[in-house]
Order: sequence, then C-alpha cells, then structure tokens
Amino acid sequence: MIQVSRTAVLLKDALNYRSARQDMIASNIANADTPNYKPRDISFEQSLIAKKADLLKRDTHTLKMAQTNAAHIKPQSETASYKPTLFFRDGHMARNDGNSVDIDVETTEMSKNSIMYNAIIGAMKKDSMIFKSVIEASQKLN
Repeated sequence: MIQVSRTAVLLKDALNYRSARQDMIASNIANADTPNYKPRDISFEQSLIAKKADLLKRDTHTLKMAQTNAAHIKPQSETASYKPTLFFRDGHMARNDGNSVDIDVETTEMSKNSIMYNAIIGAMKKDSMIFKSVIEASQKLN
C-alpha cells in the first residue's frame, strides 16, 4: 500500500474500527432475546492514540541508542500492538433470562458510532482534497 500521508493511515484504521464496532452493536441488538447473552463492545481509542504517537514521532525528548560499530547489536525498535480491546459491557440489569442487552443503550451507541464513522469519511475526503489541490496548482504552473 502506498502511504500518501500519515493521517490517511490513521483514518483508515479508525474507519475499520468504527465498522467493527457497528457490527458488534448490531450483534448485541440481534441477540436482545438470547438467554444469558452479555452485550459486547470494542475499545480502540487508546490503540489509535498510541499509533498516532508512533506515526507522528512527537516524542523528541528521548535519546536514541548509537551504533558506533557495524559489529554491534542493532537497537531493537519497540513493536507496539495496536489492537482494539474487546470487552463485555457491564452495568445494566440482567433480565430474568440473564440477558443484559438494553436496546436504548445499543441504539444510542449505534447512533454515536454512525456519526463518528461519517465524520471520519469527511476527514478522509478533506485529506485527499489537500493533495488534489496541490496537483492542480502544480499543473497551472506549467
């Protein structure tokens, strides 16, 4: 994959996570009548923050290990795991059948997730417009 910008990489991952969360919420709604079903959710904000920090390399106050001889062991870069966290959503009263899906909560979460998904799509469009305007401006110079 050609990396156009670091922002595009983050937006693509955020879009994938939002899509996965939408599927998870839809699954919770579909299982609203399943006995002993506990609603699931996905948390990915912290992994995106870590990935953003790694991509943008804002931490300029750290010392890098110098390699003064080719025979020295090469410094190992930290391989961070940017995986979302799956968890059971807690705090809702379970019904007599043990199911704790609250349709009001699920539809609210689905609406919020949909708004965020659409906002990411808008950000992706604006990010691509920057490059389009640069290309158009450079064509006018010739």
